[in-house]
Amino acid sequence: MEEAKAEEVEEEKGERLPTDVAEKLWLMVFGNKLEKEVLAQWSNQGIRFSSDPETTMGLVQHEGGPCGVLATVQAYVLKYLLFFSDELGNPEVSDPFYALGQRRFYQSSFAARDDFSSLTDDRKMRALVHAMLEILFLCGTGNRAVVATIGSVNEAKTAAVLEGLSVDSAMDLQKVLRISTFTSRKDAFNSLIANISLFESRLGAMLFLISALLSRGLERIQADRDDPSLPLVTAPFGHASQEVVNLLLCGEAVSNVFDGKVDFGGGMFLNGIPNDVEVGFLTLLESLNFCKVGQYLKCPKWPIWVVGSESHYSVLFALNPNVQEENELEERESKIRRAFDAQDQSGGGGFISVEGFQQVLRDTDINFPSDKLEDLCNAGIIVWSEFWQALLQLDKRAGGMKDPTGLMGKKQFTIYHFNGIAKSVLNGNANIGGSTIQRPRLCKLNVSVPPRWTQDEYLADVVSASTSGSKDDSVLSLAPPVQTSQHAPLVDCIRTRWPRAVCSWVGDMPSIV
Repeated sequence: MEEAKAEEVEEEKGERLPTDVAEKLWLMVFGNKLEKEVLAQWSNQGIRFSSDPETTMGLVQHEGGPCGVLATVQAYVLKYLLFFSDELGNPEVSDPFYALGQRRFYQSSFAARDDFSSLTDDRKMRALVHAMLEILFLCGTGNRAVVATIGSVNEAKTAAVLEGLSVDSAMDLQKVLRISTFTSRKDAFNSLIANISLFESRLGAMLFLISALLSRGLERIQADRDDPSLPLVTAPFGHASQEVVNLLLCGEAVSNVFDGKVDFGGGMFLNGIPNDVEVGFLTLLESLNFCKVGQYLKCPKWPIWVVGSESHYSVLFALNPNVQEENELEERESKIRRAFDAQDQSGGGGFISVEGFQQVLRDTDINFPSDKLEDLCNAGIIVWSEFWQALLQLDKRAGGMKDPTGLMGKKQFTIYHFNGIAKSVLNGNANIGGSTIQRPRLCKLNVSVPPRWTQDEYLADVVSASTSGSKDDSVLSLAPPVQTSQHAPLVDCIRTRWPRAVCSWVGDMPSIV
């Protein structure tokens, strides 16, 4: 009898969401013109690891819509698997302030061998829980995390309860949803572990999105956004909006990817990323000049990036944080770009006023000859591309980027791309009865970043080095020399982070769709 009562108490943990809050939440996420196909995508996507040995570290995606949630969670999962693998039993490791004090490089044996198949289920589960915990407390400004679950569900009953469960409206959601608010990381950690089977179930992605939104607070979510009238799940294909991805990356549902705020005057601001982030973001849209990703997202604390295309999100990562280290000219370039962006009031348009330009020159100790300075200022505005071309011709001793010594060594490293969406691949040899299976894909890329500031000069160096057999000792030797240059849309994304990068890989082209 006591066991039955205890079970009943366990099942009733968590509070019901008030009806008006449930309706507001549903409208905020899905809008008032929800397509059945979109709802089906979000009602049938769990947060589950791939069963394929080659991609066992990755979360597998079966539906098209929730990729923004899955890819961002995946990025945090990799942070813990790659860099905190020895501390997955400690709930406090998901606190960024703890991580800051422990900033050292953990390279587990499976990572060093480029082999993820040795990961145990327990280690992956704990990395997932830490990832979820960090995101939820990030959304709750470090003070709280809200965990959304389904009433009357425990680990043994998950499949049975969800089998006939339909969540087609705000009222359906309100009837079954239970929320628990935690201020203790340890308690939230234990709750997530206890409910992990629910997050792995077909409602997992939706429940985690709801948890993140409630951790931030619905009023704050709407205040973060440029246009709060639009749903967070976008029509017509049900993709997570950039605001959802930004919420999970920086804790705020801002609509833009530039740094800070842009003041348009008259009290009108557009909100971007407010500060440094643990894992970053790159997008194909920047290579197409549709947006400008700021330095906060391009240069995260750990070498892991969510990658956005026009219709999908995937993940790019490196095993060694050194890929983010800058040499002297790269540091100089970054400093100048930050100073320019600080004066750019165009929302990332890449131009500033003459007054702002003069401030940039003062902040970065750049001394143009008077005739060149007059040419740049003649139009009344200074465009970044023209400014940059002038810097490439200005001697380093005058604050420019021209290196007369030619001693800058090229950087080489290995980076990995993971696309969690399950695609058909051949298992075995087609000639002897090989079968087609559905699995995600992990692609290893060799990346070489040229030492000088024009592609022609770099390619000339490659030819010269290949014939002379010489080797530059200043190379960051994390990968074998790049023999050939290959192209894919992913390369365009990589070049937004490492301009002029040359990439190569073995096998099929990496896909970001």
